[in-house]
Amino acid sequence: MGTKPRHKPENLGPKLLHIRHALGLSQSGMLRRLGSEGLFSAARISEYESGVREPSLLTLLAYANEARVHLEAIIDDEAILPEKLPGTFNYQRSKRKPATS
Repeated sequence: MGTKPRHKPENLGPKLLHIRHALGLSQSGMLRRLGSEGLFSAARISEYESGVREPSLLTLLAYANEARVHLEAIIDDEAILPEKLPGTFNYQRSKRKPATS
């Protein structure tokens, strides 16, 4: 009784590469923009773009924030990134209300 392998988006790497190029960033520059310096090296960006590694959800969210696109546009193979990046999507962070007693 084996487990079914998890589906990996085929277009994820090329989309991440496209985002970086559209933003005019080097791999090191992308690493800085993602706020991931000290967490991993710029070589990891290359691994994401080539499909060798899959980024964490938080890293994908950071890409979406920087590109100003919906996360679905990055992870859904059927979705298309906007022609012009950064896009126009603006993430609104909710402010947590303090618990009341």
